[in-house]
Amino acid sequence: MGKFEFKLPDIGEGVVEGEIVEWMVAVGDTVKEDDPILSVMTDKATVEIPAPCDGTVASLVGDAGDIIPVGGVCIVFDVEGEGNASAETEEKEETVEPVQEVPAPVVEEKPAPVKTPPAPAPATTAPVQRAAGTKALASPAVRQRARAANIDLQLVAGSGPAGRISHADLDRHIAGGATGATASMPIGGVPKVARTGTEDIKVIGLRRKIADGMMASYSTIPHFSYFEEVDITELESLRQHLNATRPDGAPKLTYLPFIMQALVKALAQRPECNALYDDEAGVVTRHEAIHLGIATQTDRGLYVPVVKHVEAMDIWQSAAEMTRVTQATRDGKAGVEDLSGSTFTITSLGRLGGLGATPIINKPEVGILGVHNAKERPVVKNGQVVVRRIMNLSSSWDHRVVDGHDGASLVQLIKSYLEHPATIFM
Repeated sequence: MGKFEFKLPDIGEGVVEGEIVEWMVAVGDTVKEDDPILSVMTDKATVEIPAPCDGTVASLVGDAGDIIPVGGVCIVFDVEGEGNASAETEEKEETVEPVQEVPAPVVEEKPAPVKTPPAPAPATTAPVQRAAGTKALASPAVRQRARAANIDLQLVAGSGPAGRISHADLDRHIAGGATGATASMPIGGVPKVARTGTEDIKVIGLRRKIADGMMASYSTIPHFSYFEEVDITELESLRQHLNATRPDGAPKLTYLPFIMQALVKALAQRPECNALYDDEAGVVTRHEAIHLGIATQTDRGLYVPVVKHVEAMDIWQSAAEMTRVTQATRDGKAGVEDLSGSTFTITSLGRLGGLGATPIINKPEVGILGVHNAKERPVVKNGQVVVRRIMNLSSSWDHRVVDGHDGASLVQLIKSYLEHPATIFM
């Protein structure tokens, strides 16, 4: 039997370390080659590390949240044969002197005294809730006791049929054991109890990556935000028509594919907004290609999969590729290629859209567009109050390289395309 030391492999170009997200094995577990043993997060993606051999887990290096370097030992297996552990390591393990066992003193055992189990407490009937405003039910004797004790029976919880109050209920109330009856809740309701418990949750994995990324963006980028509302009544009519007549196999259209295509046209006129800023080098790189990040909420946290070359797609291709990358991300199957390379990001709050937000820029990009839910509202159009479908847009910009006029102009271009949707395809 030998030791096999498994070192964290090279899991991506330029990756020098990884954060332990989850151990999928424990000491003593038997594994087969290629069984998943460890989930590691890097700056680029989260990857599962498979077992390099058959064996039994002898030791694990690090806990969830710990950083381990590429090339560092992360797990040791007991394997058949010699293994790969260095002779020095095995020698250290073999030369550890066993602890000398000292015989425990003999103690004369005495029979344990026989304890008589306590008599069971009499069962109590749970108080029955009584509708607020109804008269308390009680016998004349109970009422007389209550009057003598200056107790309002409306504040006493009854355990009898239909909430009838018994002498025992009155005794519990006097002793302070009533279930929270108050003037505002004269029934056997649940008392309001002050809570003092706390729960400590270690910020690790994706949550820490998000925290680090947001801190880097917000602390280094001087954000300015711009808001606008868009009348998408005509766009909704077009969307419904296209969905009703869509080709076989084509995805159902949401608003996002239209916004993606509107961005293609708008960014062509405002190229300074489709750019990445290297603040250390002081260089802004404008991109002709439009790679749109789509902020996607998953069970594991917020990811930004990327739809590449939207400028080369039609509305159906945009919808299909967006569906592919976002679903792969939710399923945990998106690769590094799907999660990197964006030049501009869209974040949609969907049904939680609200009226506005101040989205944080996905560094090193220079802008981000927030999409809020669409609602029918009364608006004034041609001097008449009419009902129209209105969507709010919010945006944030890196004021170091994008002037307020430029960011606002891009949003106004998007507004124009969405309010006159035929122009998106012209």
